[in-house]
Amino acid sequence: MINKVEKLNLLSEMIAFAKYDKNIRHLEYNFLLGVAKQLEIRREDFEYLIENPINYTHLKSHSERIVQFHRLVLLMNIEQESEDGNNSAGVIKLYNFGLRMGLSHESITKVLYLMDNFPNKIVPPDVLIDIFKTHYN
Repeated sequence: MINKVEKLNLLSEMIAFAKYDKNIRHLEYNFLLGVAKQLEIRREDFEYLIENPINYTHLKSHSERIVQFHRLVLLMNIEQESEDGNNSAGVIKLYNFGLRMGLSHESITKVLYLMDNFPNKIVPPDVLIDIFKTHYN
């Protein structure tokens, strides 16, 4: 199980992902707030992280990194729904965040390739896990 510092780090990373294009849209904010609640992070701490990000700490657990990557995929899809549909910047951003988390580029590439085959570009968790299991050393 991850501790509070790791939870704050996960949330801070997601906020950074959402702020990559300079602002957090209302839908993104609500999604992030929902993740904060799921991680049992108080709203005050969530608001603090928006203005004061913490340094990235590499997650030790491969499964936690996969879960975090899935959250970022969901966040990217929310972001794209509120934009003009251009996803190239979001895909590049997601790819780079995945690499930074230490996930294999083959797995990330496969997830990004398969996204278009699923409704709302949301890769089901079981498919995502299978992709990462295949490329996990």
